[in-house]
Amino acid sequence: MGRRYFGTDGIRGEVGTPPMTVDFALRLASAAARVLAPRGGTVLIGKDTRVSGYMFESALEAGFVAAGVDVLLTGPLPTPAIAHLTKKLGADFGIVISASHNPYYDNGIKFFDAEGEKLSDALEEAIEAGLEEPPSTRDSRSLGQAKVAMSARGDYMEFCKSTIPSGMGFDDFKIVVDASHGAGYKVAPRVMSDLGADVVPVGCSPNGRNINDGCGSTRPDLLKLTVTGVRAHVGMALDGDGDRVVMVDERGNLIDGDQLIFILARDRYSEGALRGPVVGTVMSNLGLEAALHDLGVDFRRAKVGDRHVLAMLKECGGIIGGETSGHVLCLDRTTTGDGLVTALQVLAVMQRTGRLLSELAAGMPQFPQVLLNVKVRERADPHADPEIRAAVEQAESELGARGRVLLRVSGTEPVIRVMVEGEDHAQVHTLAERLAGSVRESFGSEG
Repeated sequence: MGRRYFGTDGIRGEVGTPPMTVDFALRLASAAARVLAPRGGTVLIGKDTRVSGYMFESALEAGFVAAGVDVLLTGPLPTPAIAHLTKKLGADFGIVISASHNPYYDNGIKFFDAEGEKLSDALEEAIEAGLEEPPSTRDSRSLGQAKVAMSARGDYMEFCKSTIPSGMGFDDFKIVVDASHGAGYKVAPRVMSDLGADVVPVGCSPNGRNINDGCGSTRPDLLKLTVTGVRAHVGMALDGDGDRVVMVDERGNLIDGDQLIFILARDRYSEGALRGPVVGTVMSNLGLEAALHDLGVDFRRAKVGDRHVLAMLKECGGIIGGETSGHVLCLDRTTTGDGLVTALQVLAVMQRTGRLLSELAAGMPQFPQVLLNVKVRERADPHADPEIRAAVEQAESELGARGRVLLRVSGTEPVIRVMVEGEDHAQVHTLAERLAGSVRESFGSEG
């Protein structure tokens, strides 16, 4: 049985359009209760700052209470906070109401199990199977109860601070913290301030509709300008739900997820603490692979999506991995991608080594990469076309061992993504345009 509603990171869509409606959230709560807490239990519910979050929080709360499940409400907190607190507080499962880096008019619902890890495909399918049943309401003696988890924010902040060496502080750092007007708007600047940093907050004034708007990890220009404008040592930008981070060095240069992975992997390696291979995705920059290879560190590529990175890390015993977007996994510190924890790990390396972020990132060359999206009539495997296969082989031959080609069918829209990477930008651009033309000729849409 396939999944109709659950994607790679929960359920997501535009508010007011199925499945992101109040009645669906109510049914979802009832179905989840039957699968995850059939004899009652406790669910922890957190959210980001979207105006619709309160609506979905109320609907989920009603559904769970009616089904005999106790509810703990955290208010706005990053997604990784809910993962951590679900386990710490002994909840049976956790829920985050968020659409991550999407605009405010979208929202989503994602689950964690009792260990703070994402649900298996089998559990998600079981929940979906129960969505056709009407919500259940128990009698008054069996109803659940709802209350606010008063210690949640403080518990999470203390956990974050515990991921760096005891006694380490950032008294010498001026740090710009961009929380994307999202879930981390209170905890991120507070944690940095508690550790002694001179904090300059931006993107920390949510109004329900400005989440991810012109700020955050997907819009880092504000962070760049602020870092150079206030002469900060470093800047960090979370996304709306706080599981991603990108950073900016003292010169205003963007340091993306690939570079952060390299910095952390190299540091763990130099300290004798790196275990297993480092895991990226098929989209990770070739420079990351080359830099790790030069260190003698194995690098592997998973499919796009942090759940695939996590699965591969567990399979091969690795502890560091992630995506170019800034979704970085440090499994020696936590169970899921955590933007604040990742930033703290990088700052700890800066503090311990006495090196600027620009110096730490300089060890990884970034290969020129061109990504083109070709609209197609219908989803189809481009590698099945002999002419496209021949074009790919020709491009790979011209690039040699220091380049690569990737053709990937989008899972969310009718496009084939053409990616070419190599050492020479002009060559990479030319080959990408040539391959995109081949794909367009064979599969391109009329519009």
